Amino acid sequence: MLGAGVVGIQAAKMAAGLGAHVTILDVNIKRLCYANDVMPPHVVTEFSNEFNIRRLIKTHDLIIGGVLLKGAKAPNLITRDMLKEMRPGTVIVDVAVDQGGCVETTKPTTHEDPIYIIDDVVHYSVANMPGAVPYTSTMALTNVTLPFALKLANLGWEEACEKDTSLKKGLNIIEGNVVYQEITEAFGW
Repeated sequence: MLGAGVVGIQAAKMAAGLGAHVTILDVNIKRLCYANDVMPPHVVTEFSNEFNIRRLIKTHDLIIGGVLLKGAKAPNLITRDMLKEMRPGTVIVDVAVDQGGCVETTKPTTHEDPIYIIDDVVHYSVANMPGAVPYTSTMALTNVTLPFALKLANLGWEEACEKDTSLKKGLNIIEGNVVYQEITEAFGW
């Protein structure tokens, strides 16, 4: 697993539950410590760097890219030249596809045509993966976002953002000006 966020942890739980040996990589030590606390012993964590990624891709059959940088493009942690170091039939699931992907060879695919193969490595990079279960994903999203929408509707955006820091952190543009630092950096503004 590339990333110990929600995607990486949940994917690791599923794979570990099926008996797989799982390695989680991340640059956030707190997230790695959390993973160590909640995972069974056959799940190991390592600091994410090019050396560890190159070493581990040679022995792992499934690589799930769950890297998210808020408001920014995901970094390419697996480059095209690394594919040649993987065993034929290795599968990459790049969940970060909606942020550009964390694998250099990622390109968005659809549920109708979800995979492609480069250098004998199978790529699955469906944009909007929750779209496979539209009713369930819509209900989950609505349940989480409705309280915020009600705050905005009842208080107006300025007062709602003053009272709720999570809403304030979600501000991207105010009166035509981009105010979210990561977006300005991602686009070089």
